[in-house]
Amino acid sequence: MKYRINIIDDEKNLNDLVRTYLEKEGYIVYSFYTYEEALLHKDDDVHLWIVDIMLDKSSGFDLLNEIKYCKPNMPIVFMSARDQEFDRIIGLEKGCDEYITKPFNIKEVILRIHNVLKRVYKDDPALINVDGYAIDEEKRKVLFNKEEIELTTKEYELLIYFVKNKGIAISREQVLAKVWDENYFGSDRVVDDTLRRLRKKMPDLNIKTIYGFGYRLD
Repeated sequence: MKYRINIIDDEKNLNDLVRTYLEKEGYIVYSFYTYEEALLHKDDDVHLWIVDIMLDKSSGFDLLNEIKYCKPNMPIVFMSARDQEFDRIIGLEKGCDEYITKPFNIKEVILRIHNVLKRVYKDDPALINVDGYAIDEEKRKVLFNKEEIELTTKEYELLIYFVKNKGIAISREQVLAKVWDENYFGSDRVVDDTLRRLRKKMPDLNIKTIYGFGYRLD
């Protein structure tokens, strides 16, 4: 299962470090560096927030209140340079699931986040649902009306790339670099050919062709 995580920390280097390590573990991570920016994403459809308490214009406690107002059951992990029992108590009273003090061991952070997700979601197998199709990433299966659709490796990888970038216009060159390889030297028509086969097998998949540029899954 691919968990999605939002991070808000105005220390950019630390924010990027945590995101990088989480991405290496297979998580999908979005970073924000200001309170106002994070506030715009308070109702994002993610699985967990990592929130620094000391932010630029307000506090992580205020952001927790905003997030919980939109998503009462959203798991939140606090990060803070303030190792004070008072802050921990406030965080727990407000509903945070973990409290991590800086400086920290990044491996411990990853483990704690993993444990929170495991506890909250109980490792339920989550299917990605797109246009009536169910995608099981763990088993690399695509189902329609509970019947499996047989895809080649590249057809499946192309599908996943579109799904992970849903709503974003993607150029043919980007597809080649991500799905094939940056060192691929064949014809770029391989993208069109693979997409044509994918559309034939999954006719309800809403992938638009943007003429002169590329594609977009709506």
